[in-house]
Amino acid sequence: MADISVEFCGLKLKNPIIVASAEPSNSVENIKKCIDHGAAAVITKTIGDIPGMRKLTENSKYAILNDKGTLIRGKVPRSFVFYSRSGYVTEPEQDWISYLKETQAYAAANGSHIIGNITSGTVAGWRGLARMVEDCGIPMLEVNYQCPHPTELAGGAEGVWLAQDPKVTAEVTRQIVDAVDIPVMVKLTPESNRITEIAKAALDAGAASVAVNSRFVGFAVDIDKAEPYIGGPAGVGGPWVKYITQRWVNEIYDKFGCEISGSNGIFDARDAIEFIMSGAKVMQVGSVLMLKGVEWLPKVVDGMARFLDENAYPDLAAIHGIASKRALKTPAEMVSMEPLYCEIDSAKCKYPTCDICIRMCFYDSLFFGEDKVITTPDKCIGCELCYNVCPFDAIRMVPRPSAKVALPPNSAQPIPERN
Repeated sequence: MADISVEFCGLKLKNPIIVASAEPSNSVENIKKCIDHGAAAVITKTIGDIPGMRKLTENSKYAILNDKGTLIRGKVPRSFVFYSRSGYVTEPEQDWISYLKETQAYAAANGSHIIGNITSGTVAGWRGLARMVEDCGIPMLEVNYQCPHPTELAGGAEGVWLAQDPKVTAEVTRQIVDAVDIPVMVKLTPESNRITEIAKAALDAGAASVAVNSRFVGFAVDIDKAEPYIGGPAGVGGPWVKYITQRWVNEIYDKFGCEISGSNGIFDARDAIEFIMSGAKVMQVGSVLMLKGVEWLPKVVDGMARFLDENAYPDLAAIHGIASKRALKTPAEMVSMEPLYCEIDSAKCKYPTCDICIRMCFYDSLFFGEDKVITTPDKCIGCELCYNVCPFDAIRMVPRPSAKVALPPNSAQPIPERN
């Protein structure tokens, strides 16, 4: 059986699945339940010293939407949209001293770990909370920078989150790293178009890793009521966003080769494998657990092990970053790809009943014939759109022949108009 254990920032994890800082980790009982169901580590819901964010949690709201933009009503689609507004843990930070000690002891006894997630409105608060978490025996820290600048560092940038500003990210990270001896992971926000730059600032300041990333802020509308869901703007995520998240995982891994925790977009084992192949060492799972229950965790973990076994990979190291390493980096590399053209298997093709490939060809390569689709390899640019839309698996992409193939005389017919 494949080895799915991994070492991350010095922590030896039995698998790469970590419960994200969210509602499933907002209490001692919930954290223990996550550990019981196989989580390699659990990140606490954010512990902070900003009273307003605790109040926000007491007024949490959720709207879980399907691909039509309506409430799922108990049917959880794979592409659900998790639209919600919440805050930090509701208890004062001092109350979490006993909670952290209790959960860390439970984690250690059950082959798991606790990672403390913190935030503050001042530099002194960041340092103090970091020390508090470390003093409880917690082996790692995640810092939540999707919050306003510390007042003394705002410099006219009020309302801009820490992780949108490389200089402030570096300074606060440096202060936190200096205050503790445990590894610090910086959670990035997609609300910046400088994520790679901010990741570098955090790493240069001493962060052991970056978590890529937290959720977007969105605006979801209930058209039947002509009003926004849950009152207005809120955090938005879900499996649909993974391709955006993996873009940043790929870029940060490619540029820095650092330890990365993938977050925002994981539904099942397939998603987790994609994140690892993009360059993440571990994955944070959150919203799906709020819809499927923490009982979903073993399905993700077991599915990863099964994928490795079925594809003869001995361990996670064999696939870590493999897709990013194979990715083309420049336009010059992309245009140098081997030319392909589409070839149609007449035995599988249902023409003329189906002609979607012709209608989806915008490069004038496929034409209506009398009894089959006419292909013109010399015009085909190998975009693969026809290959994607064919419902009968009748198209394959093959290397373009060196000699041009002329269109048979009188064989092409104009595309008829359809109402």
